[in-house]
Amino acid sequence: MNTNLKIFNTLKRKKEDFEPINPPFVGMYVCGPTVYSDVHLGNCRTFISFDLIYRYLLHLGYKVRYVRNITDAGHLEGDRDEGDDKFAKKAKLEQLEPMEIVQKYTLGFHHVMRKFNTLSPSIEPSATGHISEQIEMIKEIIANGYAYEKNGTVYFDVEKYNKDYSYGQLTNRKLEELLEGTRELSGQDEKKGRLDFALWINAKPETLMKWPSPWGWGFPGWHIECSAMSTKYLGEMFDIHGGGMDLQATHHTNEIAQSQACNQTAPVKYWMHTNMLTVNGVRMSKSAGNGFLPEELFTGNHPLLEKGYSPMVVRFFMAQSHYRSTLDFSNEALQTAEKWYYKLMKAGQILNKLKTQDKSSVNIEELKNNCYEAMNDDFNSPVLISHLFEAVRIINSINDGKESISQNDLDVLKSLYKTFVYDVLGLTNEDIPSASNDLTTELINLILNLRMEAKKNKDFATSDKIRNELTAKGVIIKDTKDGFEWELAD
Repeated sequence: MNTNLKIFNTLKRKKEDFEPINPPFVGMYVCGPTVYSDVHLGNCRTFISFDLIYRYLLHLGYKVRYVRNITDAGHLEGDRDEGDDKFAKKAKLEQLEPMEIVQKYTLGFHHVMRKFNTLSPSIEPSATGHISEQIEMIKEIIANGYAYEKNGTVYFDVEKYNKDYSYGQLTNRKLEELLEGTRELSGQDEKKGRLDFALWINAKPETLMKWPSPWGWGFPGWHIECSAMSTKYLGEMFDIHGGGMDLQATHHTNEIAQSQACNQTAPVKYWMHTNMLTVNGVRMSKSAGNGFLPEELFTGNHPLLEKGYSPMVVRFFMAQSHYRSTLDFSNEALQTAEKWYYKLMKAGQILNKLKTQDKSSVNIEELKNNCYEAMNDDFNSPVLISHLFEAVRIINSINDGKESISQNDLDVLKSLYKTFVYDVLGLTNEDIPSASNDLTTELINLILNLRMEAKKNKDFATSDKIRNELTAKGVIIKDTKDGFEWELAD
């Protein structure tokens, strides 16, 4: 077991607060999609980031139980427990049963995740499949004195909880600061305190999704689902809880409060959050008109996109930024990522054809250590990628005859490339174009074979003409002892 892995804990907040993760069994919970609409790109970044983390933990030999939930009930339009249930609203608009909406968008989410080559979680529970667990947890919170019922709705008593624990610990804010940011309660409001939130919501007669409970027919609040399901599958305290940074202030803050109020212990050792997406420096959002869905990114069917980008190019592009850093989308950045992705894949093809020597002039062991050090430093994928492009340089240099490699070092290099490019970064080479500008691989090979014949017959004028014409079309030709090699210019 590699014990050098250190991860950043959002709860600690300081950059120097990295802690080693040592247990052989790791419980990891990531807040999954709310399936009433197509999954957006911000969600994709979170799930791809945690897929990379999951892959690396598995590679190190940890036994990982990865739980990623499906939110299919209890998600209202506002964090103040206001508005309609999003699933019911969508169902009414499309004249479908709510669970038809859930099924449609769950399948769509899985389809997108397969395109991005993410591994399936160990368990993917749904909120509607765990109503009884949520009810039992709410009953325990009431029994412990941290919740109250009013007209069939159960609220969490934040101010009472804060007397025993720190409600704002995840965002490092005092209760007084949080109260200043909320409006005063109206006379008709059922809540005792402005920050109180619903654990169980009384259903209106027209509510489509509702269940019986000790407090009447209703449905669970949004936050309680994750507390109930993470406790069921990972225990009262587990290792890693992840999600987007937009979940910190409300959803994850309330999760901590619910779980601690119920189980009398802090629920999570390491809180990890992915950062936001921007487009040309502006935060991505529907209201700004700069948000796009994964399929729009793949096809290029969006006003802000000059072309489409393959899922593997997008995955590689995301890995070029650390999960805690802002990721900015632009056509220029995506096109640059596309070129570097193809270089990485091309080097992988060349790697399998390298010839060995008795001794190596390259230090593969140092390269290997650098790759592990990068990933052990809070899963630093951008630094890992920089080391992988040192591997690309080495591969090309050996292929050009400028450096040498022994069979043993070549075996290590092949294993290293497979581990970090394919197993950890999760990339595949299925998107490598065989040629561009309407030139196929077969056609280029045919033309270059004709050039070889011309050279053999000492028809150097024809040979040079073929070379010059292909070079002008973006084909880089390299003569070798055995014939020729070629590649497309960037």
